[in-house]
Amino acid sequence: MTFEEFVDAQGAALLRLAFVLTGDRHLAEDLTQTALADAYRHWRKVTAAQDPAAYVRRMLVNAHLSWRRRRSSTERPSELPDRVDLADRPGDALAERDQLRTLLAGLAPRARTVLVLRYHADLDDAAIADAMGVSPSAVRATASRALATLRTTALTETVQEAP
Repeated sequence: MTFEEFVDAQGAALLRLAFVLTGDRHLAEDLTQTALADAYRHWRKVTAAQDPAAYVRRMLVNAHLSWRRRRSSTERPSELPDRVDLADRPGDALAERDQLRTLLAGLAPRARTVLVLRYHADLDDAAIADAMGVSPSAVRATASRALATLRTTALTETVQEAP
C-alpha cells in the first residue's frame, strides 16, 4: 500500500478522530496533517507494522497529547457552524451535543483521549492502551475517573440551572 492509498482509505477517519479529540475543526485538520506528515517521514515503519492504521492513530493521539502539554494558554476560540439546519437537528439534540462537548473539553487531555478512543473510535481497553502507551488497567482507571467527573459536573450544572 502506498502512502496516498493509505490517506485515501484512512484520512477521513483520522480527521474525525482528531476533531473529537480537539473539539475544533481547524485544530483537527492541523493535528491530522501533523500525524500524516510524521507517518510519511516514517512510512517504512508504518507499513512494517502489523496494523498501519493503528500505528498512525497512535501517532495522532501522541501528537494530540503533546500539543495539549505544550499549550501555554487555556483560551480557546469558539467556532460557529457554517450552516445549521434546524429541521435536521432538533434543538434538544443540538443542546445535548453542545453540553457534551463542553463537558469533554473540561476533562484532562488523557481522560478525554481515553473516552474518545473508547466511545467514538470504539476501541477496547487493550487497543486504547496500545494507542496511548499505557497499561489496560490505567485505561480502565482513567475512564472510570473521567466518567465520574462527567457525571458530577453534569449533575452540578443541572442543579445550578434548576429554578
